[in-house]
Amino acid sequence: MNYKMIALQIGDAIKYSTSLKNIDLAATSVFNFSCEHFIVSDVNITSDRASRFIDWVFTLAKQNIPFDDKNIKLKQFIDMVIGKLLPDIQEQALSIYKNAGFSDGNSLWDEFSERKYHHSVVLHSRELFISGFYFHAVFEASKAFNKETQKKSQSDKDGYQLMMDVFSLKGSLKLNAGQTQTEQNVQEGVKFLSAGLMQAVRNPTAHETAVDWGIAKEDCLDLLSFISYLFKQLDKSVFVRLT
Repeated sequence: MNYKMIALQIGDAIKYSTSLKNIDLAATSVFNFSCEHFIVSDVNITSDRASRFIDWVFTLAKQNIPFDDKNIKLKQFIDMVIGKLLPDIQEQALSIYKNAGFSDGNSLWDEFSERKYHHSVVLHSRELFISGFYFHAVFEASKAFNKETQKKSQSDKDGYQLMMDVFSLKGSLKLNAGQTQTEQNVQEGVKFLSAGLMQAVRNPTAHETAVDWGIAKEDCLDLLSFISYLFKQLDKSVFVRLT
């Protein structure tokens, strides 16, 4: 298994997107050892952030612990480092990890990535899902959709009433010309779907605890797909200033 490939390639991929503080915070959260410094003679490393990431991975590789445990710690470290980075950087890191010959110690990464979610769902929910916080992954995505809808529609309404207002036939977010019955049906349909998200998902997760209102993994994946679809409709919508 190629730890060197992981260290060098992911280190290079993240060097402009993270910080030394973020890398060290991730490492100290996962590892119980200190970082050693390594000189890689056959590679010119010009970034302090890439160098620090490489040092942590190489230090992990030296540890006298079972190989499977080592791989799990490596995956946890990578997840924490890239968790808040842009989706394309996250996908690049995952591809490098697999190409290096490692079995994914956490299949949740694959299950989430295979869905090809809207980038806002990835940003707000990926790290929570991979950590097993399914309730919170759905809640954060729902809140993000509400917030982005407020922002695009320039409305101060919230939740169910926001969606029923801005996506209505007379609302400020237009999905189409609204001339035909089909176009009107689509507009109204997205209105009710968005309002339903607020009523059936966002509101319960805002008012109930994760213990009392648990969300199973498969339900989480399906709900995130639904929210991803709504984000894509929001992206397609055109803001029309109402007079």
